[in-house]
Amino acid sequence: MTTNDAQASGVGASSPDARMWEQADWPQIEAEVKRLQMRIAKAVREGRWGKAKALQRLLTRSHSGKMLAVKRVTENRGKRTPGVDGKVWLTSASRWKGMLSLRHHDYRTMPLRRVYIPKSNGKRRPLGIPCMRCRAMQALWKLALEPIAETLADPNSYGFRPERSTADAIEQCFNCLSHRTSAEWGLEGDIRGCFDNFSHAWLLEHIPMDKTILRRWLEAGYVDEGTLFESRAGTPQGGVISPVLANMALDGLEAAVLASTGGSERAHRRAKLNVIRYADDFVVTGASKDVLESVVLPAVRRFMAARGLELSEEKTRITHIAEGFDFLGQTVRKYGRQCLTKPAKKSIKSLLDKVREIIKGNATATQAALIRLLNPVIRGWAVYHRHSAAKTTFNRVDDFIWHMLWRWAKRRHPAKGARWIKKRYFRTIGNRNGDFATKGSADGKTVGLRLFRAMTVAITRHIKVPASANPFDPAWTQNLDRRRATKRSVKLFGASLWC
Repeated sequence: MTTNDAQASGVGASSPDARMWEQADWPQIEAEVKRLQMRIAKAVREGRWGKAKALQRLLTRSHSGKMLAVKRVTENRGKRTPGVDGKVWLTSASRWKGMLSLRHHDYRTMPLRRVYIPKSNGKRRPLGIPCMRCRAMQALWKLALEPIAETLADPNSYGFRPERSTADAIEQCFNCLSHRTSAEWGLEGDIRGCFDNFSHAWLLEHIPMDKTILRRWLEAGYVDEGTLFESRAGTPQGGVISPVLANMALDGLEAAVLASTGGSERAHRRAKLNVIRYADDFVVTGASKDVLESVVLPAVRRFMAARGLELSEEKTRITHIAEGFDFLGQTVRKYGRQCLTKPAKKSIKSLLDKVREIIKGNATATQAALIRLLNPVIRGWAVYHRHSAAKTTFNRVDDFIWHMLWRWAKRRHPAKGARWIKKRYFRTIGNRNGDFATKGSADGKTVGLRLFRAMTVAITRHIKVPASANPFDPAWTQNLDRRRATKRSVKLFGASLWC
């Protein structure tokens, strides 16, 4: 039996190492880590960088920090994906030993395992998969870096940050453009190969963490089809720490844009400048095309160049709000005096292509199996767009999918007529006529299954997180706790709509 086989099968589950992991007091561990994180954030707010560094050292060498880091990387979706060493930590014993291995004095990185995932445009995105020990060490330092990142972050940065989402970014776009006196122009920024091109020198100079460990991560290299390649620029895509490093590198963009007009509050108001960023996607609003083109764009280019980045000339554009622009899968556009956000055409096409692919690939599947494959896709897309003016789009999408399924049923029974097809596959349920529905089994019981309809998702206004909210500031604890409770209730509602 190999090491991985032993880990996966649970051999050694009753060992002393396993018992040490299983007896961990997780509420106490999480409370201890959060307490240290809040102290780090407080030290940064007060400008006490020596204190913040000492607290980072305390956290990254603490038992609680190491335990929580291992827990995070062994309970996420990638827990079964090995790095170049082929090892995973699937048992309690291996997790305990992994925690003990997080020592700074003898830590050495291993190269990343290069894999490729498909992109919506047909191309492939490269990802680097670290080994488990590197993953856990990155998670440990993420615990120590996040309080600093959140305290110093741009107010209107929303990507890969706790308590923030795409919905917050889109709502901020709406807030900046929906009023009668709002800005009428938007600069859509596209950074060419953002994560692959960050300057290592800039990161090593400006990221407040152990420089030796950071350098090892940045220069670890990657293995692609058995060949080792060097890393000369960029953050380790696929690594736990990568989004935090990228956000910290791009923070300051908002200040750079506002400073481009001269720095006075009056100049800012006159130029109507606002920056909304989600990871490496960003929009800058402005009063005129000239301001964005001759003042803001050069400032953005200088900001990017200092970090080893550049804008894509082909994809960076300046658009009037009456024409609209796409941001995070939504089209933001003003119709007369009314600003609306709607699902972007590209997003609609992506959904329908995915549905078509599932239907085409399951020509001989049972109706129940097909419904189970389609429902999460349709529901997930509709829930994502539920804060936009999407009701008409939802109806159109449902109609397209219904006709796809009608053709699927007809191809299965070419000799049968429309009445027979409808009776066999489509039912009247309540006041809904023509639902693609059948019976299936769940937990040994017979249950009714029907295709999820996007139109059943209610359109609701998203309440944006306050720009200055910080999960590591006690002043925001109550507010963010209420938001988390609301999100949990929405998730439970979505989970109940299975059939």
